[in-house]
Amino acid sequence: MTDQAVDTDEVRLSAHPAADGHFLGRTRELKELRADIERAGLDTLSGRKAPRARVLLIAGRPGSGRTALAEELVRQVAERYPDGVLRARLSEPDGTPVPVERIARELLAALGLTAPAGAPEDVLTEALRAALAGRRALLLLDDAVGADQVDALLPDAPDCLAVAVSGGPLTGVADVRPCTLGGLDTKSAVELLARFTGSVRITVDPRSAESLVEACQGHPAALVLAGGWLAARPQAAVSDLAKRLHAATDDGSDGSPLARVLRLVHAQLPGQAARTLRLLALAPAGLVDPHTASGLAGCSVDAARAALDDFAAFGLLRAVDSPLPQYEVPGCLQPLLRALAESQERPAELQLARARMLERTVRLLQSCRAITETDSAQAREKLSAMPREVRFPTPRAAADWLRVRRPALLAGARLAVADGELDTLARRLLSQLVRAIVAHVGTQAAAADLYGVHGLVLDIAERRGQHREKAAALLNLGDLDARTGRTRDALARYRSALDAARAAHDPYATGRAMESVGGAHQELGDHDRAADWFGRALADRLARGEREHAARLYGRIASSHTYAGRYGEALKNWRAAVAGYRRSGDVAAQARALSELARVQEYAGRPEESLRTCREAVEWARRAEDARLQAALQLRLADTLERLGDPASARLHRAAAERMLDERPQETDERAEEDVSACEIRSASRED
Repeated sequence: MTDQAVDTDEVRLSAHPAADGHFLGRTRELKELRADIERAGLDTLSGRKAPRARVLLIAGRPGSGRTALAEELVRQVAERYPDGVLRARLSEPDGTPVPVERIARELLAALGLTAPAGAPEDVLTEALRAALAGRRALLLLDDAVGADQVDALLPDAPDCLAVAVSGGPLTGVADVRPCTLGGLDTKSAVELLARFTGSVRITVDPRSAESLVEACQGHPAALVLAGGWLAARPQAAVSDLAKRLHAATDDGSDGSPLARVLRLVHAQLPGQAARTLRLLALAPAGLVDPHTASGLAGCSVDAARAALDDFAAFGLLRAVDSPLPQYEVPGCLQPLLRALAESQERPAELQLARARMLERTVRLLQSCRAITETDSAQAREKLSAMPREVRFPTPRAAADWLRVRRPALLAGARLAVADGELDTLARRLLSQLVRAIVAHVGTQAAAADLYGVHGLVLDIAERRGQHREKAAALLNLGDLDARTGRTRDALARYRSALDAARAAHDPYATGRAMESVGGAHQELGDHDRAADWFGRALADRLARGEREHAARLYGRIASSHTYAGRYGEALKNWRAAVAGYRRSGDVAAQARALSELARVQEYAGRPEESLRTCREAVEWARRAEDARLQAALQLRLADTLERLGDPASARLHRAAAERMLDERPQETDERAEEDVSACEIRSASRED
């Protein structure tokens, strides 16, 4: 940990070579906080066992060193909590409260637990409390906006400790006494300056150093910026800066010491650097990498990288500990930079800078996804046509970028629709974000993030009466509900999607919604309704001449009849599916449909027909070069031959299947899950 007197979520000294990592001052506050851990609470005094974790509150203005003090306290007492330290930030850089459900989900993920996508706040907080029950863990809840946030996350575990950081008292959290921070003591403040300037410049003029501390009112973040200004000007005297700041105070300049120092630093930056700095206020989640800065400022990536390094060295940014270059805009500077941007940039310029940043993000997401499709000549050609600076050298590099930038990307998605619109750029960003996440993480693993993105679209679409977008969002959310076992919730979404699709006169969404309603009924075991809805979707596809989709729907209808035991109807629909795939030239799908036809024939007591159909399916699977399906069908042939009293032939087919499975590596991708697996076929045979 970097020990310091400055917020870890706001300004750190670690980016500057003079920062030696020694925590400065706050001796009295640390002593009081450690004593508060041990003091008897109201429950103990009344003879009852404390029902919840003890809460310590550190309150102070942004940039006062409140988070740094919390981190130092955590470092000193962490060994008492063997189940680890959990950290969460409870507000966005602009001060907006982070939803409790998002915080709870992140804390559960830190504990190695996965919560269902779309689970409501009460379910997630209850899961968090259950996970922490009986543990000795320490929670650092940073940037708390209100008592409700903290209270919802407190574990019902008296052996846990929660350290909350806030701008003021959290009225409503029981039995908590705030530790309120002011400025640093003079000795610690001067030492903080010396880390930037070197000891000589302080030693030769100690009174000026104390005068500078006075002008900054001992405010750590202001001292960091003052130290950075002096470090950038080795020939400048400490007294010069102290006089400038006192003069700014005497002439009635508005704002805090931090605001006055920032205005001075900003005014003396070169024009392009000053513009880049103030535009960083637009960075999603306050997280900036060279591409973000390049897009905002309209400069090259190399120039942006150099500017960010300079800003970090002078305390204007802090470097984030990550495998890729990334920086955080200090929370205490966010509103000040935003005010500078709004006062010195025209609204159209700010809008253009934001559009450039989002456009760059879209291009990076396109490249991130395209690198996973190198088996496609079209994807390779598209990737090679992209500018060099947005191309990733390997899929691993793209996955690392996506993982590191995930918080900023999700925040960017929220930013893109924050104005209540779904313009072309916002649509492209959301679309590319979903595709990149699915390509690298998979739908199941990324369900929570995808749920949030589709929820954004649904919220905007409902407020603006955009039926087509509403239908798409509801279908996507319904799919996620279905994958996470909330089938009834999925069914409700699919029905709403059908209404929205009809209102939008969208034939694709209408057909997809009807089929999804049928799938939900099938999952719920209502096979009659499933067959009915699949039939409606089929009629819709046939009316539009979509034969390939019609073949798939014949198969789904057949499956519903099979589950219901109506084998005659099932056989008729499987034959229709086979014919449809044959006409469309989909050899692999034809082989799978024949394999299902053979299974139903066996269920219907027609083993000889099943044997002939299964052999035909094996031949089509061979033509499709689908070794997995061939092996599965060989096993089915073996089972059927045993029932027909031919064990010798059965052994031959089983041996052939085993050879195929041994020669082919195990498939793990999602596409393989859609195939008819050997296990599924064996299970179906046993059921018979």
